[in-house]
Amino acid sequence: MVRIGIDLGGTKIEAVALDASGRVLARERIATPQNDYRATVMAIGALVERIEQGLGCRARVGIGTPGAPSAVDGRMKNANSTCLNGQPLHADLEAALGRPVRLANDANCFAVSEATDGAARGARVVFGVILGTGVGGGVVVDGRPLAGANAIAGEWGHNPLADAAPGIPCYCGRVGCVETWLSGPGMAADHVRHGGAALDAATIAARAEAGDAACEATLQRYEARLGRALATVINIVDPDVIVLGGGLSKLSRLYENVPRRWAAHVFSDTIATRLVPPMHGDSSGVRGAAWLWPLEGSE
Repeated sequence: MVRIGIDLGGTKIEAVALDASGRVLARERIATPQNDYRATVMAIGALVERIEQGLGCRARVGIGTPGAPSAVDGRMKNANSTCLNGQPLHADLEAALGRPVRLANDANCFAVSEATDGAARGARVVFGVILGTGVGGGVVVDGRPLAGANAIAGEWGHNPLADAAPGIPCYCGRVGCVETWLSGPGMAADHVRHGGAALDAATIAARAEAGDAACEATLQRYEARLGRALATVINIVDPDVIVLGGGLSKLSRLYENVPRRWAAHVFSDTIATRLVPPMHGDSSGVRGAAWLWPLEGSE
């Protein structure tokens, strides 16, 4: 059975078709219609139709989206692509495609991808982390994404992170969220607050590697905060593997330094949880959307 995954982003819609072994049969990207919900639904329908015509088959379809359907009425909530909020996206996509569709938050799709045939393959409980412009997360148990009673499982980015510095306002209306500290912009803002120049996260990392003391200090503060934040996840979820995704996942030093930092905060004498980089990188989200339809026998 062919599976088509769709990654619905704010600027692009990406589709990939996978066979049962995870081999890519087709891939296409298109621009996301801006601030036009109906055009977005139609664009996804046309994209799936083109891929199926090219492959000569009818596929199962999974969709990764920003935000999530509300547990109350199924309408979208918490999407930074605001034209989706309040809309019955799941129902409208099923109507447009004429079949059942599986839909999940994009961070959940990332976690599903890495748990199915990626860096956490074979692990029973996986926590997938997105460290980029924002901070997101997803929980996978036995290959299935955990949505939760409120459809917010894994949303650790909007937990408060206790810190010596004053809390920072978050776009969500709260103060001191993990996202305000651990996103790429959060790292950049922290560097400025400590007297550094206005630099992006990638430049801070490069300058730290070249011996810049101020940039090195910023990275050490970042690693300490990430260690504390992930220790909370370990204490509650106790995952076998934590997989980092997003732009900051490319900082190789995190995989050695952060577990050292979380050790002091995890309520256990030993810590078996592994911190690993993603196998599929930027493709994990769209692959995970396809894997929302598990392999036969694991349904």
